[in-house]
Amino acid sequence: MTGCLLVQPARSIPLQPLLHFPRPVPPPAEASSGPGTRSAEEPAGSAYTAAPPMELPDDSNLVKSFIAELRRRAEVELEGGQVDLSDGALLKFLRARDFDGELALQLLVNYHKWRRECPEITANLCPSSVLGLLQNQYHGVLDSRDTTGSRVLVYRIGKWIPKDFTAYEVFRVSLITSELIVREVETQRFGIKAIFDLQDWCFAHAFQINPSLVKKISAVLTDSFPLKVRGIHLINEPKFFRPVFSMIRPFLPDKIKPRIHMHGSSFVHSLCQHFSREILPPEYGGNGQGLDEVCQRWTQFILSSQALLQQLSLGVLSVNWYSQSL
Repeated sequence: MTGCLLVQPARSIPLQPLLHFPRPVPPPAEASSGPGTRSAEEPAGSAYTAAPPMELPDDSNLVKSFIAELRRRAEVELEGGQVDLSDGALLKFLRARDFDGELALQLLVNYHKWRRECPEITANLCPSSVLGLLQNQYHGVLDSRDTTGSRVLVYRIGKWIPKDFTAYEVFRVSLITSELIVREVETQRFGIKAIFDLQDWCFAHAFQINPSLVKKISAVLTDSFPLKVRGIHLINEPKFFRPVFSMIRPFLPDKIKPRIHMHGSSFVHSLCQHFSREILPPEYGGNGQGLDEVCQRWTQFILSSQALLQQLSLGVLSVNWYSQSL
């Protein structure tokens, strides 16, 4: 496995195309159900074989071929700097784009560009930079995945005190969690869903949302972070949140817009149509752990990941971090 490489500046040389693999005859519709399988809406140009690469073992020759080709292209495309091109690092970009090599390369380039251009968010991912928010039990991740295999993230907007924490710090909490869970193979394959509890949303929150921040959030949702966003669920949203969302909506990618669900204050029935009661906390009509416990457990996990987050802040990540999670 190749570790953290010092990539030289790109030169104006003709690029060879990514490897192409033969397309199989599509399987019957009933065989393509379940998490991780390819849907009819995915681009026809994706490289697939009879067994999609995302379902093959990481040490299979086909997966190794995708990794090697992506590494070769990345060494040319990325500008100088320390960039992790280990197998584990590249796999998360390939999985995020269902092993479409060209899209994975673009995502990889965008990810490093976004990190460079947003130092106010990415330069300090240490838990201490957002400890107050975490201790307020603003954010947690459910222990169990949903029925499709997605991780379920919860954000309690009412726990964000705008006079104490900026919107950029709030966004940094989300980025910290994203960097941690993207190391999980199942999360790479099946993505995430988020529940935003807007109880106690007020004008002070709205005033912190500006077009510049919205564009940066949209970039992450669109093409700058290797996570598949499978659904965004808003609950307890007040009426005056609608104008704020109207400002945000134009910046959102078209593929994300239909995945946004507004459940209102009487949300239990509709929310349980998307998530099983077994995993939802009691506050949301479920039988799982309570929200306070969910947030406390996740805060402890973030704090225990201090060393990894420090490495990410420095922009240097040893291959060992990835080998531990694969």
